[in-house]
Amino acid sequence: MGLLLKIFTPLLGLALAFYFYSAPENFSEEMLQGKRVIVTGASSGIGEQMAYHLARMEAHLLLTARTEAKLQKVVEQCLKLGAASARYVSGSMEDATFPEVVVREAENTWGGLDMLILNHIGFSYFNYFNGDVGHVRKLMEINFLSYVAMTTSALPMLKESEGSIVVVSSLAGKTGSPFVAPYSATKFALDGFFSSLRHEFIIDKVNVSITLCILGYIDTENAVRAVSHAIRDTPAPKEECALEIIKSGVLRQRELRYPSWAMGSLLLLKEIAPDFLDSLIRSNYKVENIRR
Repeated sequence: MGLLLKIFTPLLGLALAFYFYSAPENFSEEMLQGKRVIVTGASSGIGEQMAYHLARMEAHLLLTARTEAKLQKVVEQCLKLGAASARYVSGSMEDATFPEVVVREAENTWGGLDMLILNHIGFSYFNYFNGDVGHVRKLMEINFLSYVAMTTSALPMLKESEGSIVVVSSLAGKTGSPFVAPYSATKFALDGFFSSLRHEFIIDKVNVSITLCILGYIDTENAVRAVSHAIRDTPAPKEECALEIIKSGVLRQRELRYPSWAMGSLLLLKEIAPDFLDSLIRSNYKVENIRR
């Protein structure tokens, strides 16, 4: 957010420098060569771009999403780009049995798994909460419970390979924003569950990493169509976002914030000036363009 940076850059420079400090990056594409990777929500947007990056890195890919025709095209492109192998399973995460179907396909095909990238979401409106509890329940099934189910099914293979779980979340899962209450609830749930699970892995000496990806506004077709009329921000590129997600998982980072400066600034503000952050978030919306 431009206004945020103009006001707070002079005041928060030292604090942000400390907040953003991380070890030098040591990612190389060879780290993915021959790795067995599941990517959900892979027919479009960030998931599709992750599939293409992984294909160039010569990974084995199992892709899943609702739309079979789109998945077929993504798989064809992945094979052209150099994937060690690429296949798909189409279906809806509304079906409580589908997560296990996907993981079983990986087990039957590869006999193991190195990385589970959980990226899918269900459709949710961008508007004032209308009291539809059924919609919240359905979204929790797709955006949260299916993540838990896939992780549960994949965990024996990930323990064996000492692999990685990558959970694609959102700023809306760290701090509240207007017009996305059901979506935000599911993303907060992901943070709570996977952060708790990380503790248990450490206690039990389970060498499976969990990376939570906190994303801002990304220029996917669905996101731009849903919110561009009401948000003042410029979306960040999905191609770069997808690559950063992959890097963070391979390097077994605890958390990715993308775009890093904007997300880091907002999350720091949440800790030191939450009321100001709330007012800043509200000012970023063209409320007059939201129709009840």
